Amino acid sequence: MFARVLRNICRNEGASRVLRKGFATEGKGEVTALYEFHVENGGRMVNFGGFMLPVQYADLGIAASHLHTRKSASMFDVSHMLQTEIVGADCLPYMESICTADLQNLPPNSSILTVFTTPEGGVLDDLIITKISDDHLYVVSNAAMKKQDQAHLLQALDNHKKANPATEIKIKFFDPQERGLVALQGPKAAQVLQKLTDIDLSTLYFMTSSEATVCSAGACRITRCGYTGEDGFEISMPAIKAVDISREILRNEDVKLAGLGARDSLRLEAGLCLYGSDLTADTTPVEAALTWLISKRRREARDFPGADVILGQIKEGSVKKRIGLVADLGPPARHGTVVVDGDGNDVGSVTSGCPAPSLGKNIAMAYVPTELSKAGTQLRLRVRDKLYGAVVTKMPFVPSNYYTRPK
Repeated sequence: MFARVLRNICRNEGASRVLRKGFATEGKGEVTALYEFHVENGGRMVNFGGFMLPVQYADLGIAASHLHTRKSASMFDVSHMLQTEIVGADCLPYMESICTADLQNLPPNSSILTVFTTPEGGVLDDLIITKISDDHLYVVSNAAMKKQDQAHLLQALDNHKKANPATEIKIKFFDPQERGLVALQGPKAAQVLQKLTDIDLSTLYFMTSSEATVCSAGACRITRCGYTGEDGFEISMPAIKAVDISREILRNEDVKLAGLGARDSLRLEAGLCLYGSDLTADTTPVEAALTWLISKRRREARDFPGADVILGQIKEGSVKKRIGLVADLGPPARHGTVVVDGDGNDVGSVTSGCPAPSLGKNIAMAYVPTELSKAGTQLRLRVRDKLYGAVVTKMPFVPSNYYTRPK
């Protein structure tokens, strides 16, 4: 249900149509610490993955919100994401036993995108791990996979304890009523946040992290990352301070609130995957064009779940591959849209698609046979029983603007 809601939010036709069509989960879900704040600011709330979250706000449509993020700065409530803290002297080998990241060689206070993999090489979830130190990890994973991820981490800990009885690893899953999480995204995000924090953001590069005081509130953590392709930050904070901090950020006239609709179209333009649509337990990192998530050391060690399958695909190639598609004409291709080759054969399926406000065209991701994955390949999309031309395009669809360390 979570993925289906998000796929349809991207219609850019307004939250009212999303609600009328019943894409939201029935009943009232959990609330984050910012629920009343959203309502006060005109948030159109839906039950999304078990949480009441804003699709958009009354003062700004989804496309307008999207474009504002690209040119200025927007604030998103992502407190529904699962925040987890793992401490213990052997937490690095423990975590490496279930994901593909090279945590041992990751510098302190650095973050890395990785995936949980199955013994068959499929992706159980994608997540960001911040290595605070050799014995302290901070993890953010998908809300829709919360129960699965918790069970997966705990089962892995049980297995680790059997092999390492002396381990003292502790895992803390934060409830949204304990820790809030907001994302401030856009080219003006840094100048907005710099006025409100005690750390020098010019020294905080993409995928690095720091403890910080934000709006006079301590016990916060700022990570320079996001889900939009723009420069930006995710700010973890005590939930009791979430409203005060959000109000203060919103005082800046360059910042507007943004909801789930803009978040999805922004991430799609940035070529970023949504778990449950573009990534599933039936797709491997190689098929998903995420081979770079498996570092040289982990490839050599062959010590992560599904290593034989994944490394075999790296060596021999995979049968299918995730691609980007751009279509100048016709309606947008939604999840499940059939991809057709030049001979009229059904060859694949769209996993995410929407109008791209930054481009004025329709974009999509899909899985097709690898031989059809080369940029420039002409394909067609079957939408409402009609065929429309589409071209395989390199991703991201729009240039990324991350604040990276000078080379």
